[in-house]
Amino acid sequence: MFPTVIAPSLLACDFGKLNEEVLRAQNAGADWLHLDVMDGHFVDNISFGPAFVAASAAVAEIPVDTHLMVSRPDHYFPRFAESSANITIHVESLCDVGATLAEIRKSNCTCGLSLRPATPFEAVEPYLDKIDLLLVMTVEPGFGGQSFMPEMLEKVRQGLAMRSRRRLSFRIEVDGGINQETAKLSIEAGADALVAGTSLFRAADMAAAIRTMRGNGVM
Repeated sequence: MFPTVIAPSLLACDFGKLNEEVLRAQNAGADWLHLDVMDGHFVDNISFGPAFVAASAAVAEIPVDTHLMVSRPDHYFPRFAESSANITIHVESLCDVGATLAEIRKSNCTCGLSLRPATPFEAVEPYLDKIDLLLVMTVEPGFGGQSFMPEMLEKVRQGLAMRSRRRLSFRIEVDGGINQETAKLSIEAGADALVAGTSLFRAADMAAAIRTMRGNGVM
């Protein structure tokens, strides 16, 4: 339904060379830039805030995909709207999820919804007709460099089946432990957007890594 999008996660970049890292990913052929915002409450880590996202967006010429791992995305998302093409929130967050998704859309961003590994797929079903992107976490959110959880691909398959059954048009994104092998598994399950951090930023040739990942393991 969609061509495969590759979204390098800036959580894995060298923050001290932010401009250069944004341009490196962009020039290597990235489709989006993925930015994980963490508040220290929803997940046990703190990453960066609106100024960092704005600084990244000021350099980028590709869309910024902002993932709010925060307890109150309804309160914080307006601070990211100007710098983001898409804003994803969590179904487990402490807000009116449907209303927040609608407000994100009104801010001229597309909207996404994510769920933790322990959250059943059924939790997102009521919102599938209100989103542009479904983000399936394939690790526990909060820290980069974790191992891929293959059992989460069942949620990707469920999302694909539900999208087809209800004739919806949201993308299916996976995030966590994505490398060349797990990218192939994710695409085969139905994912059409891949977030990858360490496997891209630490690659000897990021452009080649992106081409291979996008091509489902075939350059």
